[in-house]
Amino acid sequence: MTDVWTKRWDERYSGEEFAYGKEPNNYLKEQLEQLAPGAILFAAEGEGRNAVFAAKLGWVVSAFDISVEGRNKALQLAEANQVSIDYRVGELQTLGFGNEQFDAIALIYAHFPADVKSFYHQSLDNYLRPGGVIIFEAFSKQHLRYLAKNEKVGGPKEVDMLFSIDEIRADFSNYEPLELEEKEIELKEGLFHNGYGSVIRFVGRKKPAVASVASEQV
Repeated sequence: MTDVWTKRWDERYSGEEFAYGKEPNNYLKEQLEQLAPGAILFAAEGEGRNAVFAAKLGWVVSAFDISVEGRNKALQLAEANQVSIDYRVGELQTLGFGNEQFDAIALIYAHFPADVKSFYHQSLDNYLRPGGVIIFEAFSKQHLRYLAKNEKVGGPKEVDMLFSIDEIRADFSNYEPLELEEKEIELKEGLFHNGYGSVIRFVGRKKPAVASVASEQV
């Protein structure tokens, strides 16, 4: 990630108001309420609305972002809700999360730069235990048509930062898809997600590793 990218998100999160509100994303809320709490990691978590919600449900919560301002707001929100979260700032590969540390990973509007987004998805896979769940919602490539009509709905303007069903299948090929769809939804999230947009929704369960069996020579 570049300094320009980091500065952009620090500026967005530096205001007094919460850019995407304090309430959790509806899709994440719906999915977490169906799962038994365990350890969960939130990618590109911003101001912490989803992480704090998970902590209130009893999850052991870790999160990361490149924005110090986002972390500051997230810890403020956690304190106000009397929960604790482990929130780290920096590039994913430097943050010290362990292999198979988590029972769930949430990617909610985690739009990484086009040249690293598949790398991040594959790196995050290392941190999830077999049988663990990915919960994903982000704008689809069709979203540009909605954004052209209403900039208040938010989302990247670069098509390569948006997602397709085929990309998700490829990035998470070792998962059993419990749900995978492209859908029009209405967003009402804080200052920057307001209006109709096109999203990819994905819930996938990580398959157990297939043990290689050496053939016996007779």
